[in-house]
Amino acid sequence: MNIVRILFSYIIFPGFIFSAVVGLFLTWIDRKVTARIHWRVGPPWFQPYADFLKLLLKETIIPEGSSKTLFFLGPLLGLVGMSILAVMLFSMNFYPAGSFVGDIIVIIYLLALPPIGIIIGGSASKNPLASVGASREMTQYFAYELPFLIVLATIILKAGGSIKFGDIVLAQQVQGPFLYSISGVIAAVVILLCVQAKLSFVPFDIPEAEQEIMAGPYIEYSGVALAIYKVTRAMMLFLLPLFLISILWGGFADWWAIPKFLLIIVLIVLMKNTNPRLRIDQALKFFWVGLGILSIIGLVLAFYGL
Repeated sequence: MNIVRILFSYIIFPGFIFSAVVGLFLTWIDRKVTARIHWRVGPPWFQPYADFLKLLLKETIIPEGSSKTLFFLGPLLGLVGMSILAVMLFSMNFYPAGSFVGDIIVIIYLLALPPIGIIIGGSASKNPLASVGASREMTQYFAYELPFLIVLATIILKAGGSIKFGDIVLAQQVQGPFLYSISGVIAAVVILLCVQAKLSFVPFDIPEAEQEIMAGPYIEYSGVALAIYKVTRAMMLFLLPLFLISILWGGFADWWAIPKFLLIIVLIVLMKNTNPRLRIDQALKFFWVGLGILSIIGLVLAFYGL
């Protein structure tokens, strides 16, 4: 029975299927809002699901000379990582006492799997444009990960030094959400911008930059492999706002999480539609200098209890 329950958690709810279904619906909201901003009608609600099914039915073409193992490993890494992350987020919000020491570090590694998968897949494609995209993805990952980790250090400090995700949620139930402090506001701004980069949304869609390098690391992907990349991105659009709510806004174990979640989605879509794309050197400077300094200020303020 334990094995059945574990498989159900990772495959059905809250793992792959549930996160994918909700994530694909959120991509429709993103596309619909974007279309209305552009004075277009936009797609019907079922379009993301139809696109996903259509890709599953198409042939997956492997470029000549590429490593078949690495070519398929790239998309699978992100999918597995997001499925595990979904289970951890839900279990640690509804049963925070069941978390384990160092689980926040595990979550950091899980969040690193999608960009690593993109880097591996793009590098394995044997396409110059894919290699450029993979290089940009690697550079951007190192850019936003620095302020992201500093902010997580701020949150751990505010939670009394605990590196248990459940303790972070419980601390907010006792003290109130970390967001309601100066350092918490700074942390929220930094994480929201890092989430935008993790999703590769404008202004940080530098790795795929369709007007410059076609689709970057995805250029040689088709069929099931491309579908996995797309559904992984959709799952991230669902899970990353939940992650932000968990560590800064009191968790999502009550119905108030719904308007919080919708607000974050609105902010993500608005940023995507109101900013031009940055160059990779501009993004690096923005994260390391701008957000880097801001996150350090937040860490200092948290040290003094602000």
